[in-house]
Amino acid sequence: MNSVYEALVEIVGKDHSSVQPEELFIYSWDLGTTEPHRPDYAVSPRTPEQIQKIVQLANKEKIPVVPLGGGLSLAGLAVPFKGGILLDLKRMDSIIEVNEKARYTVVECGVSQGQLTSYLERHCPHLTHSEPGAPPTATIAGNMAIHGQGDLAQPYGFNSDMINGLEVVLPTGEICQFGSCSIGSGWFTLHPLPDVGLFLGWTGTTGIITKVSLRLFPCKKIRGAALFAVDNEELIPEIIYKLTHTQMVEDIVAFSQAIPPFSSGLQHITINLSADSEKELEFKQEIIFDDTLGEYIRKGDGGYLGFNRGLQRPQISKTSDWRKGGGFEYVGSIMPIDTYPECYRRGRQISEKHDIPYTVLGRCIGAAHAMMFSWTYAFNRADPETIKHAKAALHETDDLVLKLGGTIWKPGLYGQKLVMERLNSSTFDLMRKVKQLLDPNGIMNPGNWEPAL
Repeated sequence: MNSVYEALVEIVGKDHSSVQPEELFIYSWDLGTTEPHRPDYAVSPRTPEQIQKIVQLANKEKIPVVPLGGGLSLAGLAVPFKGGILLDLKRMDSIIEVNEKARYTVVECGVSQGQLTSYLERHCPHLTHSEPGAPPTATIAGNMAIHGQGDLAQPYGFNSDMINGLEVVLPTGEICQFGSCSIGSGWFTLHPLPDVGLFLGWTGTTGIITKVSLRLFPCKKIRGAALFAVDNEELIPEIIYKLTHTQMVEDIVAFSQAIPPFSSGLQHITINLSADSEKELEFKQEIIFDDTLGEYIRKGDGGYLGFNRGLQRPQISKTSDWRKGGGFEYVGSIMPIDTYPECYRRGRQISEKHDIPYTVLGRCIGAAHAMMFSWTYAFNRADPETIKHAKAALHETDDLVLKLGGTIWKPGLYGQKLVMERLNSSTFDLMRKVKQLLDPNGIMNPGNWEPAL
Protein backbone atom coordinates (compact mmCIF):
# COMPACT_ATOMS: atom_id res chain seq x y z
CA MET A 1 0.00 0.00 0.00
CA ASN A 2 1.52 3.35 -1.02
CA SER A 3 1.69 6.33 1.30
CA VAL A 4 -0.80 8.48 -0.63
CA TYR A 5 -3.44 5.78 -0.55
CA GLU A 6 -2.79 5.22 3.16
CA ALA A 7 -3.30 8.95 3.77
CA LEU A 8 -6.55 8.95 1.76
CA VAL A 9 -7.84 5.97 3.72
CA GLU A 10 -7.00 7.85 6.91
CA ILE A 11 -9.10 10.81 5.71
CA VAL A 12 -12.24 9.17 4.26
CA GLY A 13 -12.00 5.54 5.41
CA LYS A 14 -11.24 2.35 3.49
CA ASP A 15 -14.83 1.92 2.29
CA HIS A 16 -14.69 5.26 0.48
CA SER A 17 -11.27 5.13 -1.16
CA SER A 18 -10.00 2.86 -3.89
CA VAL A 19 -7.09 1.95 -6.11
CA GLN A 20 -8.83 -1.10 -7.54
CA PRO A 21 -8.48 -1.06 -11.38
CA GLU A 22 -12.07 -2.05 -12.01
CA GLU A 23 -13.33 0.82 -9.85
CA LEU A 24 -10.87 3.35 -11.27
CA PHE A 25 -12.02 2.32 -14.76
CA ILE A 26 -15.50 3.64 -13.98
CA TYR A 27 -14.04 7.08 -13.31
CA SER A 28 -11.80 7.11 -16.37
CA TRP A 29 -14.36 8.25 -18.93
CA ASP A 30 -17.62 10.08 -19.43
CA LEU A 31 -20.56 9.41 -21.74
CA GLY A 32 -19.17 11.43 -24.68
CA THR A 33 -16.38 10.90 -27.20
CA THR A 34 -13.42 11.89 -24.97
CA GLU A 35 -10.65 9.30 -24.71
CA PRO A 36 -10.56 7.67 -21.25
CA HIS A 37 -7.88 8.55 -18.69
CA ARG A 38 -7.69 6.56 -15.50
CA PRO A 39 -7.20 8.26 -12.13
CA ASP A 40 -4.65 6.87 -9.67
CA TYR A 41 -7.05 7.07 -6.73
CA ALA A 42 -10.80 7.47 -6.26
CA VAL A 43 -12.23 8.83 -3.02
CA SER A 44 -15.70 9.79 -1.87
CA PRO A 45 -15.54 12.39 0.94
CA ARG A 46 -18.49 13.25 3.18
CA THR A 47 -17.51 16.67 4.56
CA PRO A 48 -15.78 19.88 3.40
CA GLU A 49 -13.15 19.21 6.04
CA GLN A 50 -12.30 15.88 4.42
CA ILE A 51 -12.00 17.64 1.05
CA GLN A 52 -9.77 20.20 2.71
CA LYS A 53 -7.41 17.46 3.96
CA ILE A 54 -7.40 15.75 0.54
CA VAL A 55 -6.50 19.01 -1.21
CA GLN A 56 -3.75 19.70 1.31
CA LEU A 57 -2.38 16.19 0.70
CA ALA A 58 -2.53 16.72 -3.07
CA ASN A 59 -0.58 19.97 -2.78
CA LYS A 60 2.05 18.30 -0.65
CA GLU A 61 2.43 15.41 -3.12
CA LYS A 62 1.80 17.55 -6.26
CA ILE A 63 -1.05 15.24 -7.33
CA PRO A 64 -3.96 16.38 -9.55
CA VAL A 65 -7.47 16.53 -8.05
CA VAL A 66 -10.55 16.21 -10.26
CA PRO A 67 -13.98 16.88 -8.70
CA LEU A 68 -16.93 14.86 -10.06
CA GLY A 69 -20.63 15.56 -9.52
CA GLY A 70 -23.19 13.53 -11.44
CA GLY A 71 -20.70 12.73 -14.21
CA LEU A 72 -23.04 13.89 -16.99
CA SER A 73 -21.09 16.77 -18.50
CA LEU A 74 -20.15 14.70 -21.61
CA ALA A 75 -17.33 16.91 -22.95
CA GLY A 76 -14.52 15.48 -20.79
CA LEU A 77 -14.83 18.21 -18.18
CA ALA A 78 -14.34 15.73 -15.31
CA VAL A 79 -12.07 13.21 -17.03
CA PRO A 80 -8.75 12.92 -15.12
CA PHE A 81 -6.48 13.74 -18.08
CA LYS A 82 -3.36 13.63 -15.88
CA GLY A 83 -4.41 10.97 -13.39
CA GLY A 84 -4.37 11.83 -9.68
CA ILE A 85 -7.26 11.81 -7.22
CA LEU A 86 -10.82 11.54 -8.53
CA LEU A 87 -13.09 13.22 -5.99
CA ASP A 88 -16.57 11.65 -6.20
CA LEU A 89 -18.87 14.09 -4.39
CA LYS A 90 -22.10 12.07 -4.43
CA ARG A 91 -21.96 11.25 -0.69
CA MET A 92 -22.37 14.93 0.12
CA ASP A 93 -26.08 14.73 -0.57
CA SER A 94 -27.88 16.55 2.25
CA ILE A 95 -30.60 19.10 1.70
CA ILE A 96 -29.58 21.31 4.59
CA GLU A 97 -32.32 23.93 4.60
CA VAL A 98 -35.46 24.99 2.80
CA ASN A 99 -36.62 28.50 3.69
CA GLU A 100 -40.17 28.62 2.37
CA LYS A 101 -40.86 32.28 3.05
CA ALA A 102 -37.59 33.52 1.55
CA ARG A 103 -37.81 30.89 -1.21
CA TYR A 104 -34.38 29.35 -1.16
CA THR A 105 -32.72 26.05 -0.30
CA VAL A 106 -29.20 25.22 0.85
CA VAL A 107 -27.86 21.92 -0.49
CA GLU A 108 -24.60 20.03 -0.44
CA CYS A 109 -22.73 19.59 -3.69
CA GLY A 110 -23.85 15.98 -4.26
CA VAL A 111 -27.60 16.70 -4.17
CA SER A 112 -29.14 15.78 -7.52
CA GLN A 113 -31.83 17.52 -9.54
CA GLY A 114 -34.17 14.58 -9.06
CA GLN A 115 -33.53 14.50 -5.31
CA LEU A 116 -34.49 18.15 -4.88
CA THR A 117 -37.51 17.82 -7.18
CA SER A 118 -38.76 14.85 -5.17
CA TYR A 119 -38.16 16.61 -1.85
CA LEU A 120 -40.05 19.72 -2.91
CA GLU A 121 -42.97 17.71 -4.29
CA ARG A 122 -43.31 15.88 -0.97
CA HIS A 123 -42.64 18.66 1.52
CA CYS A 124 -43.08 22.02 -0.27
CA PRO A 125 -45.37 21.47 -3.28
CA HIS A 126 -45.87 25.21 -3.68
CA LEU A 127 -42.15 25.66 -4.49
CA THR A 128 -40.04 24.53 -7.44
CA HIS A 129 -36.60 25.05 -8.92
CA SER A 130 -35.37 25.45 -12.49
CA GLU A 131 -34.66 21.88 -13.56
CA PRO A 132 -32.50 21.28 -16.66
CA GLY A 133 -33.34 18.70 -19.31
CA ALA A 134 -30.51 16.50 -18.04
CA PRO A 135 -31.13 13.12 -16.39
CA PRO A 136 -32.25 13.49 -12.76
CA THR A 137 -28.88 12.31 -11.38
CA ALA A 138 -27.25 15.55 -12.56
CA THR A 139 -26.26 17.58 -9.51
CA ILE A 140 -27.49 21.03 -8.56
CA ALA A 141 -23.96 22.32 -7.90
CA GLY A 142 -22.54 20.84 -11.11
CA ASN A 143 -25.21 22.47 -13.24
CA MET A 144 -24.61 25.85 -11.62
CA ALA A 145 -20.87 25.52 -12.00
CA ILE A 146 -21.22 25.24 -15.77
CA HIS A 147 -23.82 28.05 -16.07
CA GLY A 148 -26.63 25.59 -16.81
CA GLN A 149 -30.21 26.53 -17.62
CA GLY A 150 -33.51 24.93 -16.73
CA ASP A 151 -37.24 25.03 -17.30
CA LEU A 152 -37.57 28.45 -15.63
CA ALA A 153 -34.90 30.03 -17.81
CA GLN A 154 -37.34 32.24 -19.69
CA PRO A 155 -38.41 34.37 -16.71
CA TYR A 156 -35.38 33.94 -14.45
CA GLY A 157 -32.29 33.31 -16.61
CA PHE A 158 -29.34 30.98 -16.10
CA ASN A 159 -29.36 28.66 -13.10
CA SER A 160 -26.10 30.32 -12.08
CA ASP A 161 -28.11 33.57 -11.80
CA MET A 162 -30.16 31.91 -9.05
CA ILE A 163 -27.31 31.47 -6.56
CA ASN A 164 -27.72 33.07 -3.13
CA GLY A 165 -24.44 31.82 -1.69
CA LEU A 166 -21.57 29.38 -2.07
CA GLU A 167 -19.16 27.44 0.08
CA VAL A 168 -15.93 26.50 -1.69
CA VAL A 169 -12.77 24.60 -0.76
CA LEU A 170 -9.94 26.46 -2.47
CA PRO A 171 -7.14 24.60 -4.28
CA THR A 172 -4.86 25.44 -1.33
CA GLY A 173 -7.33 24.03 1.20
CA GLU A 174 -9.05 27.07 2.71
CA ILE A 175 -12.83 26.79 3.15
CA CYS A 176 -14.51 30.03 2.02
CA GLN A 177 -18.10 31.21 1.97
CA PHE A 178 -19.55 33.82 -0.37
CA GLY A 179 -22.71 35.90 0.00
CA SER A 180 -24.64 36.81 3.14
CA CYS A 181 -23.64 33.44 4.67
CA SER A 182 -20.04 34.69 4.84
CA ILE A 183 -20.97 37.20 7.56
CA GLY A 184 -23.29 34.84 9.43
CA SER A 185 -26.48 36.38 8.07
CA GLY A 186 -27.96 33.26 6.53
CA TRP A 187 -27.95 32.11 2.92
CA PHE A 188 -30.61 34.43 1.48
CA THR A 189 -28.54 36.61 -0.90
CA LEU A 190 -25.29 36.85 -2.83
CA HIS A 191 -25.57 40.64 -2.90
CA PRO A 192 -24.32 43.33 -2.25
CA LEU A 193 -20.93 42.16 -1.03
CA PRO A 194 -17.88 42.55 -3.34
CA ASP A 195 -18.14 40.19 -6.28
CA VAL A 196 -15.42 37.55 -6.43
CA GLY A 197 -17.05 35.43 -9.17
CA LEU A 198 -14.17 32.96 -9.46
CA PHE A 199 -15.85 29.56 -9.39
CA LEU A 200 -18.50 29.42 -12.13
CA GLY A 201 -17.53 28.43 -15.65
CA TRP A 202 -14.04 27.35 -14.54
CA THR A 203 -14.81 23.60 -14.65
CA GLY A 204 -13.54 23.00 -11.14
CA THR A 205 -10.10 24.45 -11.84
CA THR A 206 -10.35 27.19 -9.19
CA GLY A 207 -11.99 25.34 -6.31
CA ILE A 208 -14.48 22.70 -5.21
CA ILE A 209 -18.01 23.93 -4.53
CA THR A 210 -19.31 22.14 -1.41
CA LYS A 211 -22.56 24.01 -0.59
CA VAL A 212 -24.97 26.06 -2.68
CA SER A 213 -27.87 28.29 -1.76
CA LEU A 214 -30.37 28.13 -4.61
CA ARG A 215 -33.41 30.32 -5.23
CA LEU A 216 -36.78 28.59 -5.37
CA PHE A 217 -39.86 29.87 -7.17
CA PRO A 218 -43.64 29.59 -6.91
CA CYS A 219 -45.00 26.28 -8.17
CA LYS A 220 -48.52 26.73 -9.44
CA LYS A 221 -51.11 23.95 -9.11
CA ILE A 222 -51.41 23.36 -12.86
CA ARG A 223 -48.25 23.03 -14.98
CA GLY A 224 -48.02 21.75 -18.49
CA ALA A 225 -46.57 22.15 -21.95
CA ALA A 226 -48.17 23.12 -25.24
CA LEU A 227 -46.70 22.26 -28.61
CA PHE A 228 -46.76 24.57 -31.62
CA ALA A 229 -45.16 23.80 -35.00
CA VAL A 230 -44.13 25.79 -38.05
CA ASP A 231 -42.38 24.70 -41.24
CA ASN A 232 -40.30 27.85 -41.68
CA GLU A 233 -37.32 28.28 -39.35
CA GLU A 234 -37.20 31.99 -40.17
CA LEU A 235 -40.34 32.49 -38.05
CA ILE A 236 -38.81 31.21 -34.81
CA PRO A 237 -37.05 34.41 -33.60
CA GLU A 238 -40.22 36.44 -34.23
CA ILE A 239 -42.42 33.92 -32.42
CA ILE A 240 -40.11 33.78 -29.41
CA TYR A 241 -40.04 37.58 -29.27
CA LYS A 242 -43.85 37.72 -29.20
CA LEU A 243 -44.17 34.93 -26.63
CA THR A 244 -41.73 36.58 -24.25
CA HIS A 245 -43.64 39.86 -24.59
CA THR A 246 -46.65 38.25 -22.89
CA GLN A 247 -44.56 37.51 -19.76
CA MET A 248 -46.77 34.47 -19.16
CA VAL A 249 -44.51 31.59 -20.20
CA GLU A 250 -42.22 29.53 -17.93
CA ASP A 251 -40.14 27.93 -20.66
CA ILE A 252 -39.80 28.19 -24.44
CA VAL A 253 -37.85 25.53 -26.34
CA ALA A 254 -37.68 25.35 -30.14
CA PHE A 255 -36.36 22.16 -31.66
CA SER A 256 -36.13 20.19 -34.87
CA GLN A 257 -34.96 16.66 -35.48
CA ALA A 258 -34.64 14.07 -38.21
CA ILE A 259 -36.45 11.35 -36.27
CA PRO A 260 -39.31 10.54 -36.67
CA PRO A 261 -38.94 11.15 -40.43
CA PHE A 262 -42.42 12.68 -40.87
CA SER A 263 -41.43 15.61 -38.62
CA SER A 264 -38.02 16.22 -40.18
CA GLY A 265 -37.72 19.85 -41.22
CA LEU A 266 -40.52 21.05 -38.96
CA GLN A 267 -39.77 23.47 -36.17
CA HIS A 268 -41.48 22.54 -32.91
CA ILE A 269 -41.92 24.94 -30.01
CA THR A 270 -42.77 23.72 -26.52
CA ILE A 271 -44.40 26.41 -24.43
CA ASN A 272 -44.66 25.74 -20.70
CA LEU A 273 -47.57 27.35 -18.91
CA SER A 274 -48.68 27.28 -15.28
CA ALA A 275 -51.76 28.42 -13.41
CA ASP A 276 -53.44 28.13 -10.05
CA SER A 277 -56.94 27.75 -11.49
CA GLU A 278 -58.77 26.75 -14.64
CA LYS A 279 -59.76 30.39 -15.07
CA GLU A 280 -56.13 31.54 -15.02
CA LEU A 281 -55.07 28.78 -17.42
CA GLU A 282 -57.87 29.58 -19.85
CA PHE A 283 -56.92 33.25 -19.80
CA LYS A 284 -53.25 32.50 -20.53
CA GLN A 285 -54.08 30.04 -23.29
CA GLU A 286 -56.31 32.64 -24.95
CA ILE A 287 -53.54 35.26 -24.82
CA ILE A 288 -50.88 32.85 -26.07
CA PHE A 289 -52.67 30.79 -28.69
CA ASP A 290 -55.47 33.06 -29.88
CA ASP A 291 -53.95 36.52 -29.64
CA THR A 292 -50.22 35.83 -30.02
CA LEU A 293 -49.94 32.73 -32.22
CA GLY A 294 -53.36 32.91 -33.89
CA GLU A 295 -52.05 34.92 -36.85
CA TYR A 296 -49.69 32.07 -37.80
CA ILE A 297 -52.54 29.57 -37.63
CA ARG A 298 -54.85 31.74 -39.74
CA LYS A 299 -52.14 32.26 -42.38
CA GLY A 300 -51.40 28.55 -42.52
CA ASP A 301 -47.86 29.05 -41.26
CA GLY A 302 -48.26 27.16 -37.99
CA GLY A 303 -50.32 24.68 -36.05
CA TYR A 304 -51.32 24.24 -32.42
CA LEU A 305 -50.75 20.62 -31.39
CA GLY A 306 -52.37 20.73 -27.95
CA PHE A 307 -51.63 21.25 -24.28
CA ASN A 308 -50.56 18.41 -21.99
CA ARG A 309 -50.85 18.72 -18.24
CA GLY A 310 -47.79 17.63 -16.33
CA LEU A 311 -44.35 18.67 -17.48
CA GLN A 312 -42.57 16.47 -19.99
CA ARG A 313 -39.15 18.03 -19.76
CA PRO A 314 -36.92 17.86 -22.86
CA GLN A 315 -35.08 14.56 -22.87
CA ILE A 316 -32.28 15.10 -25.36
CA SER A 317 -30.53 11.99 -24.04
CA LYS A 318 -33.16 9.96 -25.92
CA THR A 319 -31.24 10.75 -29.10
CA SER A 320 -28.57 8.34 -27.92
CA ASP A 321 -30.90 5.63 -29.17
CA TRP A 322 -30.65 6.90 -32.72
CA ARG A 323 -27.49 4.92 -33.29
CA LYS A 324 -27.08 1.43 -32.01
CA GLY A 325 -24.60 1.60 -29.15
CA GLY A 326 -26.16 4.43 -27.16
CA GLY A 327 -23.60 7.21 -27.56
CA PHE A 328 -24.27 10.90 -27.92
CA GLU A 329 -22.58 14.21 -27.28
CA TYR A 330 -23.57 17.74 -28.07
CA VAL A 331 -22.13 21.18 -28.52
CA GLY A 332 -23.97 23.78 -26.49
CA SER A 333 -23.76 27.47 -27.15
CA ILE A 334 -25.15 30.77 -25.98
CA MET A 335 -26.43 32.60 -29.05
CA PRO A 336 -28.56 35.60 -30.00
CA ILE A 337 -32.15 34.47 -30.66
CA ASP A 338 -32.08 35.80 -34.23
CA THR A 339 -29.38 33.30 -35.21
CA TYR A 340 -31.81 30.35 -34.78
CA PRO A 341 -32.47 29.87 -38.54
CA GLU A 342 -28.76 29.82 -39.41
CA CYS A 343 -27.94 27.59 -36.41
CA TYR A 344 -30.56 25.11 -37.62
CA ARG A 345 -29.48 25.09 -41.25
CA ARG A 346 -25.73 24.92 -40.63
CA GLY A 347 -26.12 22.30 -37.91
CA ARG A 348 -28.27 20.15 -40.15
CA GLN A 349 -25.62 20.36 -42.88
CA ILE A 350 -22.92 19.18 -40.47
CA SER A 351 -25.08 16.25 -39.32
CA GLU A 352 -25.92 15.17 -42.86
CA LYS A 353 -22.27 15.47 -43.91
CA HIS A 354 -21.38 12.92 -41.22
CA ASP A 355 -24.47 10.74 -41.77
CA ILE A 356 -25.88 11.47 -38.30
CA PRO A 357 -29.62 12.08 -37.80
CA TYR A 358 -29.80 15.75 -36.94
CA THR A 359 -31.11 17.12 -33.63
CA VAL A 360 -31.03 20.81 -32.77
CA LEU A 361 -32.63 22.72 -29.91
CA GLY A 362 -32.80 26.29 -28.72
CA ARG A 363 -33.98 27.28 -25.20
CA CYS A 364 -34.94 30.89 -24.61
CA ILE A 365 -33.06 32.55 -21.76
CA GLY A 366 -34.64 35.62 -20.20
CA ALA A 367 -36.91 37.87 -22.22
CA ALA A 368 -35.27 36.72 -25.47
CA HIS A 369 -31.94 38.07 -24.24
CA ALA A 370 -30.21 34.92 -25.55
CA MET A 371 -30.77 31.24 -26.18
CA MET A 372 -28.90 28.07 -25.39
CA PHE A 373 -28.64 26.37 -28.77
CA SER A 374 -27.39 22.78 -28.96
CA TRP A 375 -26.42 20.42 -31.79
CA THR A 376 -26.54 16.75 -30.78
CA TYR A 377 -24.57 13.97 -32.47
CA ALA A 378 -25.35 10.31 -31.82
CA PHE A 379 -22.77 7.56 -32.28
CA ASN A 380 -22.32 3.84 -31.70
CA ARG A 381 -19.86 3.22 -28.88
CA ALA A 382 -18.82 -0.06 -30.51
CA ASP A 383 -18.18 1.50 -33.93
CA PRO A 384 -14.97 3.58 -34.17
CA GLU A 385 -16.06 5.04 -37.51
CA THR A 386 -19.21 6.62 -36.05
CA ILE A 387 -17.19 7.95 -33.09
CA LYS A 388 -14.73 9.50 -35.54
CA HIS A 389 -17.55 11.24 -37.40
CA ALA A 390 -19.15 12.46 -34.16
CA LYS A 391 -15.85 13.98 -33.01
CA ALA A 392 -15.38 15.72 -36.34
CA ALA A 393 -18.94 17.06 -36.22
CA LEU A 394 -18.41 18.35 -32.67
CA HIS A 395 -15.24 20.22 -33.63
CA GLU A 396 -16.85 21.68 -36.76
CA THR A 397 -19.73 22.86 -34.59
CA ASP A 398 -17.39 24.50 -32.06
CA ASP A 399 -15.91 26.44 -34.98
CA LEU A 400 -19.41 27.28 -36.23
CA VAL A 401 -20.51 28.74 -32.89
CA LEU A 402 -17.74 31.31 -32.95
CA LYS A 403 -18.25 32.08 -36.66
CA LEU A 404 -21.92 32.81 -35.96
CA GLY A 405 -21.01 35.21 -33.16
CA GLY A 406 -21.88 33.02 -30.20
CA THR A 407 -20.03 31.59 -27.22
CA ILE A 408 -19.43 27.89 -26.59
CA TRP A 409 -21.20 26.60 -23.51
CA LYS A 410 -19.17 24.24 -21.24
CA PRO A 411 -16.58 23.64 -24.00
CA GLY A 412 -14.37 20.58 -24.09
CA LEU A 413 -10.64 20.90 -24.64
CA TYR A 414 -10.95 21.76 -28.35
CA GLY A 415 -13.57 24.43 -27.66
CA GLN A 416 -11.57 25.83 -24.74
CA LYS A 417 -8.59 26.22 -27.05
CA LEU A 418 -10.68 28.13 -29.59
CA VAL A 419 -12.06 30.41 -26.87
CA MET A 420 -8.64 31.14 -25.34
CA GLU A 421 -7.22 31.96 -28.78
CA ARG A 422 -9.91 34.61 -29.20
CA LEU A 423 -9.96 36.02 -25.68
CA ASN A 424 -9.06 39.63 -25.19
CA SER A 425 -5.36 39.50 -24.27
CA SER A 426 -5.85 41.42 -21.02
CA THR A 427 -8.72 39.14 -20.02
CA PHE A 428 -6.65 36.07 -20.84
CA ASP A 429 -3.74 37.41 -18.78
CA LEU A 430 -6.08 38.10 -15.85
CA MET A 431 -7.45 34.55 -16.04
CA ARG A 432 -3.91 33.19 -15.96
CA LYS A 433 -3.04 35.32 -12.92
CA VAL A 434 -6.22 34.27 -11.09
CA LYS A 435 -5.47 30.62 -11.77
CA GLN A 436 -1.88 30.93 -10.58
CA LEU A 437 -2.96 32.80 -7.45
CA LEU A 438 -5.63 30.29 -6.44
CA ASP A 439 -3.85 27.13 -7.57
CA PRO A 440 -0.09 27.71 -7.40
CA ASN A 441 0.73 24.01 -7.82
CA GLY A 442 -1.68 23.50 -10.71
CA ILE A 443 -3.42 20.53 -9.08
CA MET A 444 -7.06 21.35 -9.89
CA ASN A 445 -8.55 19.47 -12.84
CA PRO A 446 -5.42 19.94 -15.01
CA GLY A 447 -5.97 19.93 -18.74
CA ASN A 448 -9.04 22.17 -18.50
CA TRP A 449 -8.66 25.93 -19.04
CA GLU A 450 -4.89 25.75 -19.16
CA PRO A 451 -3.36 28.83 -20.81
CA ALA A 452 -0.61 26.65 -22.29
CA LEU A 453 -3.10 24.70 -24.40
